[in-house]
Amino acid sequence: MNAKPVTGMLHHVEIWVPDLARAVGSWQWLLEALGYTLFQDWSAGRSWRLGATYLVLEQSPALSADRHDRCRPGLNHLAFHVKSRARVDALVEQAPAHGWTLMFPDRHPHAGGEQHYAAYLEDKDGFEIELVAFDAPGQPPTP
Repeated sequence: MNAKPVTGMLHHVEIWVPDLARAVGSWQWLLEALGYTLFQDWSAGRSWRLGATYLVLEQSPALSADRHDRCRPGLNHLAFHVKSRARVDALVEQAPAHGWTLMFPDRHPHAGGEQHYAAYLEDKDGFEIELVAFDAPGQPPTP
C-alpha cells in the first residue's frame, strides 16, 4: 500500500527509546500486526511504513531520561485504527508475549467510554498505544 501524501497527513513519528532491542521486540510485532512493513534499519534505529507515513524507533545518545512519562508534557500516546473488535481482542491476547501490558483492565474494552471499543497498552519503557476498533458503536464503519 503506497498512499499518496496529502497536505496535513503525518509524514513520520519518531520515538526515542532507551533500549532499541527491547523496543523493537514490542513495537515490531505490533506495527507488523497492524499492516506496517519494515522501511529503514540502521545501528541506532528502525522504522516501519504504512502508506505514506512511517514510525521510527531510535536509541539516541542525546536521550535525557531512561523511561517515557506519558503524564508529562509531550506525547501521551499513539492511537491506531483496528478493523474490528475481534481483532482488538486478539491483539490484546497476544500483547503480553511481546512486552505490552493492558492498562485499565477493570474498564477494558470501554475505558474510553461505552461507545468506544479500544485497548490501551503500555510497553516496558512507558509508551502507551491505543487500539481503536472502527466497527464499534460511535466509530466509523469498516471500509
